Amino acid sequence: MAITTTVITGATSGIGEATAFALARKDHALYLLVRNVQKSGELKQRISKETGNKNVHIVYCDLTDLTTVAAAADELRSKLFNVQVLINNAGGMFNHFALTKDGFETTFQLNHLGHFLLTKKLMPLLEKGQARIINVSSDLHRRGKPDFESINDPQKYSAMGAYGNSKLFNIYFTKSIAGRYASKGITSYALHPGVVKTNFNSKLTGGLKLMFSLATPFMITAEKGAETSVYLATAPKLEPKSGSYFVRKKPVKPAGIAQDETSRERLWNLSETMVAKFDV
Repeated sequence: MAITTTVITGATSGIGEATAFALARKDHALYLLVRNVQKSGELKQRISKETGNKNVHIVYCDLTDLTTVAAAADELRSKLFNVQVLINNAGGMFNHFALTKDGFETTFQLNHLGHFLLTKKLMPLLEKGQARIINVSSDLHRRGKPDFESINDPQKYSAMGAYGNSKLFNIYFTKSIAGRYASKGITSYALHPGVVKTNFNSKLTGGLKLMFSLATPFMITAEKGAETSVYLATAPKLEPKSGSYFVRKKPVKPAGIAQDETSRERLWNLSETMVAKFDV
């Protein structure tokens, strides 16, 4: 039986960690793209010990630093022949506006642009693997109101607005991949994991932190939140659903704005321009 090679971002905590454990139990060869190498080393040991899967590998990648994203993709391309599953899982929300060292708003780069570059750079491996590309979005995409001219404008920044837009962009990206790479055998899916009890809100303050704290008793576990990602990575015969948005393992209709082809193409073209110097 052929081994499935799976790449996951954001696997050191929360949904990503639960996804890694679940796929390790299904004997996937895991490549965990992480920012905290020490923490991930401990995670690798725990996965191997608890699942018996020794085929777990760590690759340094900070999605808010595109140089490291490109380097991580190059490292994988030097080591692997193909990749069957890419799970773009990492994400975050930030109270205050800040630019990354690359000059882009942090939420936008972490939740979308870094994954865009990673996926583009890994495309030769993904094509060889007839891969599934899985993007962890959120139902907060329904709050998205993209203003492509104002992504880097601190005067128009709100934490929830930037997050909602980035999760909408995850769906645009999913649909673009499904359309552009179908002839290569690549499929792509977006998902809402549910409202999950993780350390997601650890860096929030004020009203946003209070809102998440009040919702904590009603949140699901990380393991429950990972179920749709694991399903999309492993279930057979999902090809006809490529480009779809999943909730609780079932395709559902996203917000009407998620069907906007003009905005979708604009995001793709803008993203290509932004990462051009790294995508070589």
